[in-house]
Amino acid sequence: MSADNRKKRETPRFNSPLIETHCHLDYLKAFELKEIINKAHEVGIEKIVTISVEPDNLDRALEIANQFENIYCTQGVHPHDARLWTDEVDAKILRQAKEKKNVAIGEIGLDYHYDNSPREKQREVFDRQLAMASELDLPVVIHSRDAEEDTKSILKNYLPHLKKRGVIHSFTSSLDLAEFAIENDFYLGFNGIITFKSADNVREAVEITPLNRLLLETDSPFLTPIPFRGRENGPYFLPFIAEKMAEIKKLPVEELLPQVYSNSFALFNFS
Repeated sequence: MSADNRKKRETPRFNSPLIETHCHLDYLKAFELKEIINKAHEVGIEKIVTISVEPDNLDRALEIANQFENIYCTQGVHPHDARLWTDEVDAKILRQAKEKKNVAIGEIGLDYHYDNSPREKQREVFDRQLAMASELDLPVVIHSRDAEEDTKSILKNYLPHLKKRGVIHSFTSSLDLAEFAIENDFYLGFNGIITFKSADNVREAVEITPLNRLLLETDSPFLTPIPFRGRENGPYFLPFIAEKMAEIKKLPVEELLPQVYSNSFALFNFS
């Protein structure tokens, strides 16, 4: 599709509001922060959750959430940066996760695809942050790539204690992990990947996920949906993902969206 045609592709508008459950507002560069948030609100996005991933952006995620009324955040360290875990980081997450605008511990988990941190350290930090979430009665935002068995094994240890459960975000794993998550009352988050031509496996995961376990996200600035591949992603592209999810589920979008909206509120304590 040409650039001109991309410009002509109007953003779908729905009667139901949307919630952007996973993005990284502090990483977006295409527009100023206030403009990004305004553009998102203009296309029907009611709330946005900006996700922390590394020790260096814990403060910034919370700062953004406190700056804007309908923005919320998480506190956590991504498996890529597990090697940076210290006692000071541990204490900071424990302290800042109690703030009113923080809604989860995340982004946490395991990534054996890139192995940017040693696997043993990834498991240790994942375990520690699950313990934090259990202690604070918060849900978790989980990243899992090429690490399904260890993800399941570690999560099983926390099922009796992790009352708020959480979401496996940007779901691209096997149907086995999807079924495990669904059976244990976790949500699955889907983003622009469901629009990619090569992502039949992800669309299949959408198909088997019950409506009451689905969440919408962009993971922006990454994973820009078709027809805007090549541009920086942003929360304002979420309606295109919602439209595709409804198509995959063979439902009118206005039937899908109220349930997904309700799911977002059920997972996160938006106060």
